[in-house]
Amino acid sequence: MKTLTILGATGSIGQSTLDIVRRHPGRFRIEALVANANVEQLAADARATNARLAVTADETRYAELREALAGTDIEVAAGEDAVREAAAREVDMVMGAIVGVAGLAPTLAAVEAGNTVALANKECLVSAGELFMRRAREKGVNIIPVDSEHSAIFQCFEPHNAARVEKITLTASGGPFRTRSLSELHDVTPQEALKHPNWNMGAKVTIDSATLMNKGLELIEAYHLYPVRADQLEAIIHPQSIIHSLVAYEDGSVLAQLGMPDMRTPIACALAWPERIETPVERLDLARLGQLTFEAIDEKRFPAPALALSALKRAGNATTILNAANEVAVAAFLDRRIRFTDIVPLVERVLERAERAGVLGHLETLDDVWQADAFGRDMAREVMARSLQPQS
Repeated sequence: MKTLTILGATGSIGQSTLDIVRRHPGRFRIEALVANANVEQLAADARATNARLAVTADETRYAELREALAGTDIEVAAGEDAVREAAAREVDMVMGAIVGVAGLAPTLAAVEAGNTVALANKECLVSAGELFMRRAREKGVNIIPVDSEHSAIFQCFEPHNAARVEKITLTASGGPFRTRSLSELHDVTPQEALKHPNWNMGAKVTIDSATLMNKGLELIEAYHLYPVRADQLEAIIHPQSIIHSLVAYEDGSVLAQLGMPDMRTPIACALAWPERIETPVERLDLARLGQLTFEAIDEKRFPAPALALSALKRAGNATTILNAANEVAVAAFLDRRIRFTDIVPLVERVLERAERAGVLGHLETLDDVWQADAFGRDMAREVMARSLQPQS
């Protein structure tokens, strides 16, 4: 039986993880469930799984959670310190699925405790990859990726042949605007951008998919997860979202992982690693699909992946700044304060400002991460405020 802590238990990844756990009774024991403020769902899941600990990050919901779990033996805690303490409990695996930079400190606490981490939080690698992976190596901790693209690479990458890898290719669906011209992209509305053709995701991730910034962030993640150079990474459009990533070797072999777009597959792969377990996903029928197609990314319409690779080549905190600026830009677009086609150029301007200001550098501590994150957000707001001022 594998002991498991789930950070972000009430989110989509957390709920899919619990679905896999429920389908394999006797294989997993839940040590702790951690969520933000959805204490009703948290309490229900804690009861259903007989978790030993339930934690809400929102201290104001402590009494509500305690009441919901009254009459059980389940421990209850609240607050950021409690979240980190839950992550540091000794278990076989921690599912790191807290969304955003809020997930960085607790997931790093899991690493510091020596726990294997199934990683679904992008910020651990995009905002703090240099620091996060260094600590994982020093602690001898295995990081098992949960994103579909990185799970695919994980399954195709042969560690004993790492020096023989020529290229890693991540696939992108192309989002809802794959065929639109640059002029048409100027007038895209948030409602249009939130309609993804293949995946059901949160608003921010869906907008990132529409701009292809999500693929840029995933290229950054791949750089930290695997022993490759930035120039060995690329992304390509694959509208069907069936092939999730490919690894090319110097003998001409290209290994690819295929599957229907369902996050329960990479989650199950991580949970059962190094074994495999049955998962209730739709099975792939290639004959019914008929064909799989690919196309190069048009960098004029979708410059985000190239910008992300450029940030990788600058400094450890450049991707931290990129990610922070992108979050501000996406929020501004959703609020209709900037155009869809303003998002990536705004992020690029912030990176240029950071380079001119001499703030780019390496990440040694979490304070370095928070400072770079704050710079990216503040500078994005400043750049945006200036660009939105009435012209004289």
